[in-house]
Amino acid sequence: MPYEPPPYLAELTLAEIADLVAARKLPAVEGWAPQKSGDSAMRIAADGTWYHEGDPIRREAMVRAFAGLLTRDEAGQHWLVTPFEKLSIEVEDAAFIAVDCARADDALAFRLNTDDLVIAGPDHPLRAAGDAETPALYLHVRRGCEARLNRSTYAQLAEIALAEGAENNGWQIASQGARFSLLP
Repeated sequence: MPYEPPPYLAELTLAEIADLVAARKLPAVEGWAPQKSGDSAMRIAADGTWYHEGDPIRREAMVRAFAGLLTRDEAGQHWLVTPFEKLSIEVEDAAFIAVDCARADDALAFRLNTDDLVIAGPDHPLRAAGDAETPALYLHVRRGCEARLNRSTYAQLAEIALAEGAENNGWQIASQGARFSLLP
């Protein structure tokens, strides 16, 4: 069955985005307690490219499948988890890249490089990091994993914030009742 990416984010209402988020069936990784652990020989580069044994994974469906099994523990280690084993995976920066964003009603919606949709809010906060010279914004996705906003998505978010008076409110932006600073 061929994969059909979701429609262009800016054309969707918040209700349509919420329906697409709810339709994404993710494995119940949190309930699994695998007895075996090891190394996956996988790496996620800072640009979002997934590698296995040094070679890029070119099948997007495989990347999406692996992304659904990804978790991050309190020590910051990323893992691919199945019911039978837990394999470490090296992540250079963030597990995901936010590649698009749009304002939909009172929410900010983000599309990830895996075509996942995430709505920023209390359960999915935005986090500013870096410094004034090299700022970075991160969005909590799930299970401790984050998405780094790429340059164009950062610019989209800044335009939304400017249109909503960011220069007068300390560069903060709201989504689903939560407020987030865009400054590190």
